[in-house]
Amino acid sequence: MLYVIGLGLSDEKDITVKGLEKCERVYLEAYTSILMVEKEKLEEFYGRPVITATRETVELESDDILKDADKVDVAFLVVGDPLG
Repeated sequence: MLYVIGLGLSDEKDITVKGLEKCERVYLEAYTSILMVEKEKLEEFYGRPVITATRETVELESDDILKDADKVDVAFLVVGDPLG
């Protein structure tokens, strides 16, 4: 399952944590908004690596993000509200 999870607007603690807890891979959408915290702080707080998803990754390599999402949970983190 692919989960689109909002990070809020400030720091690593603004995230909706429940969806993140069960995800095997975590991607950070990193080109449409400015995150006010370093990726390393996210990784430290979440206890797992965070893969930076550049515009190229999202638009041209989306199959990598979706790979095995029918078998494992994958998080796609976005700054702010995921539906905004």
